[in-house]
Amino acid sequence: MKAHWRHAAGKPEPVDLIHLVDATDADGDRCVVRVTGRSQPGVLTGHDILRADVVASTSFLDARLELHLSQRNLSTWEHALEGLVPGGDAVIGGDRGLYLGIHLNEDQSVAVTIDDPDRLSTLLWLRPPANWIEDHRARLSRLRQTWPSEVVETAPMTYEWSPNRMRAPIGHSPLPEAPAGK
Repeated sequence: MKAHWRHAAGKPEPVDLIHLVDATDADGDRCVVRVTGRSQPGVLTGHDILRADVVASTSFLDARLELHLSQRNLSTWEHALEGLVPGGDAVIGGDRGLYLGIHLNEDQSVAVTIDDPDRLSTLLWLRPPANWIEDHRARLSRLRQTWPSEVVETAPMTYEWSPNRMRAPIGHSPLPEAPAGK
């Protein structure tokens, strides 16, 4: 049985997929990607797409932007974290929308690039705690437990519910069933 973090209304708690804070800055410069839920719960083509807020905060910037994450985005992020070494990059998003890139510098600081077409392009420099990569692997694992993939693509552009799909707890309305391929 998979663990799900829930708040009083029975909905999953938001999960910070990315939570980078400058440990050396008293002002607390930060970049957070907070996943808040499914884009279109119960709709095969949008059920596994996750909604997130990107929050960037520094002494000169306070921005909140929207990001949608596919299962492919999460897999790409996971692989990038596994191999991230000084001089390397990890990227999330960018599928015709917001792009967030992290470059790990030789001194273990990170350069965070946020590019949201038509809205904002900025670069943040942060010095996160030493264990930030392991922390972000754990964050991804918690995110996948909270909102597991429940849709499979059986052929190009043909979808159906996974046999492992979570059902609503007793006393809660189940998600509506949709015919395969819709």
